[in-house]
Amino acid sequence: MIEQDAKRVCDLVSSRRQVGARTIVAIAGPPASGKSTLAETVVQSLNAQQSSAVPQATLVPMDGYHLDNRLLETRGLLTRKGAPETFDAVGFCTAVKALQSARHESFHPKFDRQMDLAIANAIAVHPNTPIVVVEGNYLLMDSEPWRTLRSVFAVTVFVSPTLEELESRLQQRWIKHGFDPSSALQRATTNDLPNAELVIRESRKADLTLNQNCTEFGMRYAF
Repeated sequence: MIEQDAKRVCDLVSSRRQVGARTIVAIAGPPASGKSTLAETVVQSLNAQQSSAVPQATLVPMDGYHLDNRLLETRGLLTRKGAPETFDAVGFCTAVKALQSARHESFHPKFDRQMDLAIANAIAVHPNTPIVVVEGNYLLMDSEPWRTLRSVFAVTVFVSPTLEELESRLQQRWIKHGFDPSSALQRATTNDLPNAELVIRESRKADLTLNQNCTEFGMRYAF
C-alpha cells in the first residue's frame, strides 16, 4: 500500500530532521517507477501531522525544469525529451541548494503533462516550511551537476521496479496519451527505457531503496 510506503519514508525523514536548516528529501528513480505518487503521498502525510496554516512540507518536482519544446527542437533533442540533457540541470541544482535557506519565499516551475510544458512560478515554498521533498529521475546521479546535491539531501530514497515492469508501465503511459500500442511501445523502448537504464546504472546508493517489482504485491524494501 502506498500509505505504508509513505510512512516508511516519513519515519526516516523524522529521524533525519535538520536543526537550523531545511530538511531536503530526495525521492529519485527511473521514469514510471512510482516516485511521483510516493512523493505526493509523503508530502500529504507530513502535512496531515500538523495544524498550522504553513505547510510542514512542500513538493518541488524536477520535471518543472524541462527545457521548452521549441528549444529542444532547435537542438534536435525533442525526441529525447526526458534525457538528462533536456533539463536545465544547473538551474535546478542551484534552486535546490538555495532551498536550504529559509530566509524568504521562493517560487519554482511545475510541469503540466497534458500541456507538455513547464509553468513558471507555479510552486511556492513558504519561508517557514521546514521540509522540502524534491522528486525526479536524476537526483542521485553520480555525475555533474547532480553530484553537487549530495551534501544537500538529508534523506535519499530510490524507487526502482524491474525493467520489465517499467516497460509495461511506460507503454501504458503513452497509450493514455493517445498512441496505439505499437507506437507507445516504440516511444518507451527508444527513449524512456534508455533513460531508465541510465538512472539505475549511474545513481548512487540511497538511504532507502524501494524495489517495486510488482504493483499487485506492493513494494519490497532494501536498506
